[in-house]
Order: sequence, then structure tokens, then C-alpha cells
Amino acid sequence: MMTDARITIAAAGLWLPDRRESAADVGSTPDKAGYDSVAVSDDVAPPDMAVHAATAALGRAGWDGGELDLLLHAWAYHQGHDYWSAPHYVADRLGADRALPIGIQQICNGGGAALQTAAAYLMADPGMNRALVTTADRFCAPGFDRWRGDLGVSYGDGATALLLRRTDAGEQPQGLRLLAIASKAASRLEKMNRGQDPFTPAARFDGGQVDVRRTKKAYLREHGVTAFREVERESLRSVVTAALAEAATVGDDSVLRWCVVPRLRKDALESSYVPLLSELTTAKILDMGRATGHLGAGDLPAGIAELMAGNLLESGERALVLGTGSGFTWSCAVVENPVAAAAQERR
Repeated sequence: MMTDARITIAAAGLWLPDRRESAADVGSTPDKAGYDSVAVSDDVAPPDMAVHAATAALGRAGWDGGELDLLLHAWAYHQGHDYWSAPHYVADRLGADRALPIGIQQICNGGGAALQTAAAYLMADPGMNRALVTTADRFCAPGFDRWRGDLGVSYGDGATALLLRRTDAGEQPQGLRLLAIASKAASRLEKMNRGQDPFTPAARFDGGQVDVRRTKKAYLREHGVTAFREVERESLRSVVTAALAEAATVGDDSVLRWCVVPRLRKDALESSYVPLLSELTTAKILDMGRATGHLGAGDLPAGIAELMAGNLLESGERALVLGTGSGFTWSCAVVENPVAAAAQERR
């Protein structure tokens, strides 16, 4: 393990389709739906979305795909083909001929899992210096009802890309420094997406559409909402406190500016995430999902991408960025604009 090395997010990309489907379009209101609108891709397949996001990130960093040592691609839903490797497709389209492509399938926490895995690779393997993390999802009919297919969330289409490199302790990098990332799983909750259903021999064998709402309701009837909320609260507390400790940051530190939450329904955030996070940190809650919907595996990296695109961190400032996914797993990253911090270290 290269303990004197650090991980820098050199550039990021967020690709979203132009079209939005509003709550009114589906006979609802933003208050009832929990979103103003969701992003909808009519014709771009998820792996091509990932290529678009990665191409933008590579351009911003001034990198070439051939320089990548590692490519991790994460997703939550169908990538366009069965029994096929989307990560290899993305690598091929980017000219990342020497990169090792790996798929990360951890449902909606896939982006956080991929970021943590890429950082571990770069820290542990001196032969790897540059990595790309991508996510992409398209929640389209007939297999998925983006507005009504799940509880507590509606789904938007989009892709993300993060470029990571290993930097020396004394080096002043361009981009954001990844100070920490922590994850926690509660595998006993896997049944929320399985319900009482038997195992089947093929995808959607028992029905033409994914229906997570039905399996979650079956689970909650058996185990109750309170038990889930307790696990959720404990897990959120665990990942936030662990990430802050790893980053040597306290929750009320003035350098901690933002706490970027997952793109869940507004009522789900306000009932569970916001109260707990307000106890743990004085950072301002940043919710970027009202106009996009939940981006499947991409929520956590999309948060980082929007921090970078909007220049939302001043020199020396830090942010918490959270992700969550069925199974269940929660992740929390701490990122920093390193300019002032690096200058302080040199003095």
C-alpha cells in the first residue's frame, strides 16, 4: 500500500439528455411526485451516455483514453444487451486499449462503490496511475416505469465520469482531492427488492416490467417501516462519521461547506436524511436532483461532477457527497479543493 500517495479527481463529466418529463406530464405535481422533472433519453443507450460523459472529462483533463490504466463502469439497470460487457465497450470507444475494464453492479450505489474501488487500486498498485469511473442508466419503457416503479424515488437518465490519478503528497494537483470514502452495507435488506418472489431463469420472466414498489411493500408489511428507518439512520451515521474521521475533519469545521445528498424524493430526504445530517454537520445541504430525478448508479459521482462544474468549493473548502443503493449500501466521500490546503502544508 502506497501510504504517501493521494488520490485526485482530475476532471469530471455529467451527461444528461436535453428532454425533461415533468410531474405535470404524468398527472402529478412536484409536491406529490417529489421532483419537478426527470431527465429522459429517447434514443441514447447507457454505454454511449458513458462514452459522452467520459469524453468530456478526458477533454477537460487533457488526457487521452490510451493513458488510462483502469476503467470501472457501474450501472443499476439494463445496458442494452444481455450477456455482454458494457465496461469493455466503453473502453473500446475511448481508445483505452491498455486499461483494465471492470463492471461494478451494486445497484444505485454503484458509483460510490466504483469510486472506492478505483481509489483502492491506485493506492495499492504502483503500476496503475490513472483511472476512469463511469456510470450510466436509462430507465425506459417497456421494462421500467420511471415515475411509479419504486418507492421514495423516481428515475432520470444520465451518465457520469470521474478521472482519478495518484499524486504525491507534495504535489499540487488540478481538480479535487479525494480525502476519504466510507461505505456500509446492510445485506439483510436485500429482500426489499426480492419480496416473496421465487428465483426465475431469465430477466423479467414473471412479468414485463420491473416493479420494486411491489417487493418493497411486501418487505415492509413483514418487517415494518420503523426497522428499515433505524438501519438507514445507523448506516448513514456510520459512513458520515467514518468519512469525516478518515479526512481528519469534524462536522462543524468551517471548511466543510456542502453536504450533497442522493437524488431521492424530496419527502424521503426531508424525513430521514436532512434531520440526521443536520445533527452530524453544519455543512449546507445541497440537493441537485429536483430537475433530473435519481440517476441510478450515478448519484454520488454526479454530485462530485456538479461541484466541479459549478466551482462550488473555494480554495481549501470541503464537501461530503453521499450515495445509497438497494441491497442496501450507503457511501460517503469527502472531497476538497486542495489549493489553499497545499499552500498551507508548504508553510
